[in-house]
Amino acid sequence: MARAEHPPSTVLGPDGRVRLIDLPAGLPLGVGGLPFETADLELDEGSLLALCGDGLLLADHRDIDQGLTLLRTVLAGPARSLEHTCKAVEDAMLPDRPADDVTLLLGRTQVLAAEKVATWELSTDPTAAGRARSLVTDRLAKWGLEEVAFTTELIVSELVTNAYRYAGSPVLLRLIRDSHLICEVSDTSSTSPHLRQARSTDEGGRGLFLVAQLSERWGTRYGRNGKTIWAEQPLSTAAPNARNSETRPS
Repeated sequence: MARAEHPPSTVLGPDGRVRLIDLPAGLPLGVGGLPFETADLELDEGSLLALCGDGLLLADHRDIDQGLTLLRTVLAGPARSLEHTCKAVEDAMLPDRPADDVTLLLGRTQVLAAEKVATWELSTDPTAAGRARSLVTDRLAKWGLEEVAFTTELIVSELVTNAYRYAGSPVLLRLIRDSHLICEVSDTSSTSPHLRQARSTDEGGRGLFLVAQLSERWGTRYGRNGKTIWAEQPLSTAAPNARNSETRPS
């Protein structure tokens, strides 16, 4: 995590203990200058992570310390869904219309069962995309998701081909099955992919455009040793509505 002049993030552990995350302070986004310092932390399953702007903490003429104390008190209350927790924070901290913008983002960590995740490291050879398609088809058959096999093969093939063409090895392929089906391809390059409209005479340049058309959402997540391009498909009969969600993360 990194902090861009926002208040420290708050974590409510599964044991009910609330603590602030000690992150190095950083300049606001877009200002430039010094690089952002990052910090790594490991959260237990069932932890509640709260990120907010100072508009929430300073509402109702509070100072930052008072706002943080009140936020911790509300988060440590009875166990609630994320939606009801947001409503509880709103009721406690925003009695009147705030003068500043208010931002609150909550997330709860969970661990997927091992049978919902499949991971493969692909070797460096021209048949990598074909092997990826075969692995994906077999796994989707085991999961009973044959109806999305053709679309998923196309997505995986494009992502793996791009990874080898522009990043080199090693390439990691991962499928995650939850409420959606997520395909991830990770490589050691930090180069950002760009979606573009290929001309009719171009021989290439349609890979990400195809991924965007076939998926509900797609994006890029950066790490210390490279990047991951992911594409998400709904496990339903609803038609996909492609959106680019290049970010940040997870």
